[in-house]
Amino acid sequence: SRFKPTRVLWSLQQLRGVISVLFAMALVKVLKNKAYFKRFQVKPRRRREGKTDYRARGKMVRQEKSKFNTRKYRLIVRFTNRRCICQIAYATIRGDMMVAHASSDELTKYGVPCGHKNYAAAYCTGLLIARRVLKKFGLDDKFKGKEEIDGEDYHIEDEESEQRPFKCILDIGLQSTTAGHRMWGALKGAVDGGLHIPHTNKKFPGFKPPDEKGQEPEYDA
Repeated sequence: SRFKPTRVLWSLQQLRGVISVLFAMALVKVLKNKAYFKRFQVKPRRRREGKTDYRARGKMVRQEKSKFNTRKYRLIVRFTNRRCICQIAYATIRGDMMVAHASSDELTKYGVPCGHKNYAAAYCTGLLIARRVLKKFGLDDKFKGKEEIDGEDYHIEDEESEQRPFKCILDIGLQSTTAGHRMWGALKGAVDGGLHIPHTNKKFPGFKPPDEKGQEPEYDA
């Protein structure tokens, strides 16, 4: 067979590459060694499954010691492929305790046979759970909510009353707080139903920020 210098040159280049890799490996420190894996602590199960943001949850359920384990209620809003789910819950050391539950599937009994995952269904579900939880605590007669549903901004805490309204905070999970999202419909329904939920209407559909500094924003409900 004839001598082919190109083949020898190719083999020499490969050998040079292998030698350079071996020298580089000798100078690189292995970080994930046996000691690393012996001390490795896995994340919580719901964090590994991508279901719970524990940093946000910790801020929502944290309660001051001076309040002596007072219940901190949350309005939980979730969306599936077919429906909207709203719950009122509070956290304990044993887990979350549910106070009230409402699903957009129940809207069939109130004359809404289909479309159970749009913005209007989310609003109706929030309104339903608000009236349900107020009735459970015997506050439905004291806090009627908004009687005329016109979409305008409404805060139950601004009304004069001898008793403070039922307060809870919004829990949206891993959803992004984008403008016009359906979760704001559930929030608006719960607020119009008579719940005190700290919020702003900057993310509601129809809100227009001011064009120039010093001007008033527009909110076309």
